Amino acid sequence: MNNITVTVNATEYPPQSKHKVIFQTFKKLQPSEAMLLVNDHDPIPLRFQFESIHSGAFTWEYLEQGPDIFRVKISKL
Repeated sequence: MNNITVTVNATEYPPQSKHKVIFQTFKKLQPSEAMLLVNDHDPIPLRFQFESIHSGAFTWEYLEQGPDIFRVKISKL
């Protein structure tokens, strides 16, 4: 089932705003909804930040893993 309700293209934001926009978007999701994150590099640091702040409240699924574009489905549990 495709439950992606919003897409965040991180390449469209300045570096200092990316994580803020991503976390604000995640906060607005309802349980079982997901966001699609599009980025130009592997967002490993973001994943660690999600695990620190939202441990057990999300899933992280790579839909595309580079080398130029990374697409990650982040679902709210």
